[in-house]
Amino acid sequence: MGTAKFWIVSFIVAVAFLVLTRTLFTNEYYFFAAYQVLQFIVLATAWNILGGYTGYTNFGTGAFFAVGAYTAVVLHKLTSLPVPIMMLVGGVMSGIVGFGKGYLTLRLKGVFFAIATLALAIVAQTFIVNWDFVGGSRGVYVIRPQQSPIYGSYIQYLYSLMLALSWVSVAIARTIERSRLGLGFNAIRDDELAAEAGGVPTLRLKLIATTLSGALMGMSGAPLPYYVTYLDPASSFNLSYAVNSVAMPMIGGMTSWIGPIVGAVLLGTIQQLATVTISSALNLLIVGVLLIIFVIIAPNGIVGLVQARWRAGIR
Repeated sequence: MGTAKFWIVSFIVAVAFLVLTRTLFTNEYYFFAAYQVLQFIVLATAWNILGGYTGYTNFGTGAFFAVGAYTAVVLHKLTSLPVPIMMLVGGVMSGIVGFGKGYLTLRLKGVFFAIATLALAIVAQTFIVNWDFVGGSRGVYVIRPQQSPIYGSYIQYLYSLMLALSWVSVAIARTIERSRLGLGFNAIRDDELAAEAGGVPTLRLKLIATTLSGALMGMSGAPLPYYVTYLDPASSFNLSYAVNSVAMPMIGGMTSWIGPIVGAVLLGTIQQLATVTISSALNLLIVGVLLIIFVIIAPNGIVGLVQARWRAGIR
């Protein structure tokens, strides 16, 4: 399927899914839970652009996510901009942070780069904790409107925005995978020294990956203050964002655009069920157990396992 056709077909599917869920969901909590699953789709897809396509493991998801969230807090205090504009501004700010992080750290490789990204999250959290304008360590309340500007409740409105962002994120990832940019990313992942010797502008491509990945993460974080209505550093820099954004592509499959979707839907749904039936404290335990299982039985993820079985069946 061509790129333009994929964008059109995927848009139609997203709209149909929105209409279907608004028809079938009879409880507001369903929209609340579905929002989180869609949020994880965006985070997993964004992480995979850098971690899966180029092979650079990023543990700084929480930093980019929080930059988007606190950008929205600042805009909420200073202006009355609609949430979609806040998402765009949050994406720009997180993209700038991603570019800066990439410029400073992309000369590092392997575990050293991963540690540097983790340090970025710690630095960003320390900055937020000491910034009184956005609530500092005590947090900040954000009162969302009772009615959405389009239809239904505000949670349904946020759900619709996150569904739209999920569609954009997945379409971008799939477009990259089928483009020359994706070929350059794959060359860096397979053998960066050989790619550079072959004329691939590795630093430029890695900066594009960090900027785009960071921007999408920031956009997914921007609606968070309106979703939770109370934002503090502990929740915005929650470890689950970093862990899930790494685990979901690994479980789903990191070499394909559909892998992060599979992993996010699977893990996100299980976590929501565990939260309702048992306790949210089990979420990270579930992720850890599933990650160990899939690393052993399917190191290339669910998509890789299915593809291997398909090829074996054809032979």
